[in-house]
Amino acid sequence: MDEQNTLRRRSAIARILADRGDTLVVTGLGSPTYDCAAVRDHPLNFYLWGAMGSAVTVGLGLALAQPKRRVLVVTGDGEMLMGLGALATAAAKKPNNLAIAVIDNEHYGETGMQPTHTSAVVDLAGVAITCGFRQTATVRQVSELDAAVAMLHTANGPGARFAESFVRARPAGVATVGRTVPQVAFPPGAARSAGRLKGQTQRPGFGRLTWFEGWSIRTPCSGSNTSTRASTATSL
Repeated sequence: MDEQNTLRRRSAIARILADRGDTLVVTGLGSPTYDCAAVRDHPLNFYLWGAMGSAVTVGLGLALAQPKRRVLVVTGDGEMLMGLGALATAAAKKPNNLAIAVIDNEHYGETGMQPTHTSAVVDLAGVAITCGFRQTATVRQVSELDAAVAMLHTANGPGARFAESFVRARPAGVATVGRTVPQVAFPPGAARSAGRLKGQTQRPGFGRLTWFEGWSIRTPCSGSNTSTRASTATSL
């Protein structure tokens, strides 16, 4: 393959998001979240810090709840492999306003760059077709990206769209250097539930990241365990 024409993940995501308009974007955990935030933080981005395997289900839920809004899921191959059943559900529900972009580096970037099954025999676009997706694309070179982006943003049915973009794998360890961990402080007695924006921070190489509070944690109102639990929550 022409090295100059090989996709770089952040450049690919920048192109995918360039013409997003008012599209709702859900990002899978790890590098897709870092890259989308670094390319351009946006109030219509919903970053999934955890919940591995759930990006497509969250995007599907939004698409069904907001049928007049386009929804784009940007996730990685490892995250998608953990939630393959979501492709079947998305295909069965046939939401015309849902698009899924998998940024595939054939590795688990968050845990040490172990190879994923897409480096061996698994074809995620093929899985999507088998599930019932009528519009899919596999992108391996820069020259193939524009057509896939147009499909993701402008195609109208039937059903959801799926694109798999293969990008260069980073050397082991790079994916976890400088990553942002949400710093959430829970005061004694506080009850936290799903909500809106929690904060922002800056990290070299990743730009400004925004995270959302999407879990419930309760701390005791009194007692010796209060400070311990609060500090534990702060270090999440």
